[in-house]
Amino acid sequence: MARTPTIILHLLVTLIVCILSSARTSSSSASSSDVDGFLSCLSADIPPSLIYTPANNNFSSVLVSSVRNLRYYVTPDTTMSRPLVIVAATEPAHVQTTVVCGRRHSVHIRTRSGGHDYEGLSYASVDPHRHFAVLDLAALRAIHVDASRAEAWVGSGATLGELYYAAAAANSTFGFPAGNCPTVGVGGHLSGGGFGALSRKYGLSADNVLDAVVVDAEGRLLNRSTMGKDLFWAIRGGGGESFGVVVSWKVRLVPVTETVTVFSIRRLRNESAVDLITKWQAIAPALPRDLYLRVLVQNQQANFVALFLGRCGSLVDTMRGHFPDLGMTEPDCQEMSWVKSTVFFNYGRADLPAEVLLNRSSNPYYYLKVKSDHVQEAMPGHAWESIWSNWFEKPEAALLMLDPYGGRMGSISPSATPFPHRNYLYQLQFYSVWYENGTAALEKRMSWVRGVYEDLTPYVSKNPRAVYVNYRDLDLGTNELEEGGNVTSYAKARVWGEKYFKANFKRLAAVKSKVDPHDFFRNEQSIPPLPAAAK
Repeated sequence: MARTPTIILHLLVTLIVCILSSARTSSSSASSSDVDGFLSCLSADIPPSLIYTPANNNFSSVLVSSVRNLRYYVTPDTTMSRPLVIVAATEPAHVQTTVVCGRRHSVHIRTRSGGHDYEGLSYASVDPHRHFAVLDLAALRAIHVDASRAEAWVGSGATLGELYYAAAAANSTFGFPAGNCPTVGVGGHLSGGGFGALSRKYGLSADNVLDAVVVDAEGRLLNRSTMGKDLFWAIRGGGGESFGVVVSWKVRLVPVTETVTVFSIRRLRNESAVDLITKWQAIAPALPRDLYLRVLVQNQQANFVALFLGRCGSLVDTMRGHFPDLGMTEPDCQEMSWVKSTVFFNYGRADLPAEVLLNRSSNPYYYLKVKSDHVQEAMPGHAWESIWSNWFEKPEAALLMLDPYGGRMGSISPSATPFPHRNYLYQLQFYSVWYENGTAALEKRMSWVRGVYEDLTPYVSKNPRAVYVNYRDLDLGTNELEEGGNVTSYAKARVWGEKYFKANFKRLAAVKSKVDPHDFFRNEQSIPPLPAAAK
């Protein structure tokens, strides 16, 4: 890319700084010299066309390009903080420059891959006094498949849909175990573990990471051999933005059959839906690893959705042997390629072309709140009846997703990666989406999600409640600085951290203290450094 002549570049940066300085409020903890110096530092190595400030006409469109939750966009400015600068990196050197400049001028960095953080922490802050820049990785999306080795290098800015499409284009029997939403960014998903329809067969996404390229807090570009085993362990499930910026991942592609089979079977409450869910709890985690059977509860019905690595006839036999009460028969089957099954799981239909997986567009027309949990022992039928009567008959009822573990998930040690929730029967997720703006709609939906979460307390994980970090929930707690210091309090972070990571939280904090002791990479739920007294 051609560089702007020095004099023009200097004038442009000066103009940006002047406009930004005039718009800066006294509530920001960034001094004028911090931000001014940061912009000047960036401009030395990054083209100005990739640096966006509120003075730029495209700032809002770039900011909203990956926004997935209007709760953190359509919000009064007095209750949140938006980025001072967005850097749209197109090469790893831009990431290095942004980190180095941020450290030098005390501007913290938030990294955005796909923007699917449930609480918007990759592009916003709930603290109106917090200042930060967003490092947008959307352009770092190259995917290089080595078909002979069944491996791929994937940029963090790529989406899961792009990865699925590229894997299948290289070989129709290549797949990858990751989530069901194709617009999720690879960077954030793998950083949190990555659960999906193939996880019972092949484990999490993070279990299939072979290497990675990371920019650390010193701005160095590291790979698996140079970053060391502790950092490599931490980035595969410890959540994004705590240890550095992962710019690309080397992943193992997994074998899938030429033909897979899916089904979607809906049962109303008066068609034994509650009884079927009650039985599903013990059956689904014990099914053969080739079969993934989830449940979606919404609009007074339960939808049993399956992916089977095989043909319809074998699936019918398996279901008759393990779950005859569901009444699955051959007409329920839809046979297709594995890549088309990823379309089916997201869109609920199989008549769309695989190219829809390449659609990255963001249309943030909804508000979102999610809470999640795990179940160790099957909930009794009367509990499901009570939850259905007390919560799912309300007009503001959310979607409930039940995803089974077992299989390969349960055969991997909880300490093998930071994701510790290996031995539960299943995870559940209350996914509330609404479209009305305003406080009344917000409070009604938030109250529903929080109320049902509280009602489930006797039946779900305990000591602590177990939450998947990719289902971010700020209700669990947020970080505070050590008294009189400038690093995140470990003691206070344990309140939320052990819910995501259990005993692995302390090890993550120990890694943080080695690779980012000054806590440069931080947000409301980033890993804190482990204090010397706790070692």
